[in-house]
Amino acid sequence: MSQQITPPKLETLSDGKLEINSLINLIDWFLKYDQKTAIMRHPQVEELFQWKQKDEIESGNQEYVFENAETRFAVGVFEALRENDSEVKLQEWITYLVYVLSEAKQIREEFVSSYDLETKEVSFIQESEKLPTEAEKRAFLTSAWLEAICTAEARILGWIYQELYNKPFQMLY
Repeated sequence: MSQQITPPKLETLSDGKLEINSLINLIDWFLKYDQKTAIMRHPQVEELFQWKQKDEIESGNQEYVFENAETRFAVGVFEALRENDSEVKLQEWITYLVYVLSEAKQIREEFVSSYDLETKEVSFIQESEKLPTEAEKRAFLTSAWLEAICTAEARILGWIYQELYNKPFQMLY
């Protein structure tokens, strides 16, 4: 049995809206075969997600509880496409994701460098214990989570943008 090398075709309905099953199949394919998206299934990312969700619930900032990082990611893709239903809106959203990703990565890397933290095959939660304050722990863990979710979401939304508008995604600014 051969592995599908390219993502499945994204289908649209006669009214221009995305066909839900084709979007589900595309998300599933990206989670299985695209390394930057499959990160949502990594145990380190799942641990970060569970920490972030608990932190959001405790601070009263989360209305819905997700089962896992993968579900949060998939719902995020659906929501992003629902809210950004034009070429310009989707381009702006992906540009925003890339900006957040860049900022989160920079913050995380500054903590790693300043406090000699490990990030390969270790628990980010355990590594955050090396940080002197709760605010620094929260900033480090939040940046690591944002880096993961924004990478995955920008990756698949960039592909969807290309499929919908027949041209590669380009940053706005």
